[in-house]
Amino acid sequence: MSTRVAAPHTASHGIGEPSRWVCHWAHLVAAGGAVLDVASGAGRHARFFASLGHPVTALDRDAAALDTMRDEPLITTLAADIEGAAWPLPDSAKFAAVVVTNYLHRPLFPQLLRSLAPGGVLVYETFAQGNERVGKPSNPAFLLAPGELLDVVRGHLRVVAFQDGFLAQPRPAYVQRICAVLGAERSDSLTEATPPPCYELAG
Repeated sequence: MSTRVAAPHTASHGIGEPSRWVCHWAHLVAAGGAVLDVASGAGRHARFFASLGHPVTALDRDAAALDTMRDEPLITTLAADIEGAAWPLPDSAKFAAVVVTNYLHRPLFPQLLRSLAPGGVLVYETFAQGNERVGKPSNPAFLLAPGELLDVVRGHLRVVAFQDGFLAQPRPAYVQRICAVLGAERSDSLTEATPPPCYELAG
């Protein structure tokens, strides 16, 4: 089961300002690196990354929403059912960032990780358990369990930041969000000549 619902920071999916969480960690994406915006809607994040010079693949089942980006030169749109059909991109397609907001389809988690290039950044934000107390979505199938995103990336990605809690504004919502990077060096293999990767923590 999956859901795509109104964002904590916008009135409707794909319209309005990009998520503050996504903006906060955008600096970790390699300059000019390709970005995959999953369940993009009308492309608030696709447009944001394109404005930073990133080529973006915007993936959604809503062809009409994707059509609103037809004049964006750095955005490639792809209409596909990512729940009821095969993954629409080739296995060779790798991205400097995979961005998902306000969408949850758990069977896609392994594919999202496989879509990251070395050094690629996963930025994920959606609703969490507790949201049923304040609004929609309220179905437990559509709400992340405590620490669920940490479990998804454990053993695969290096976690740069994680939050799981309540947002009062612009409307009450319980959210869980993560920023994690593929390809961090193993700490036991580092020497003075090979320092650990440096992921700048934006203030």
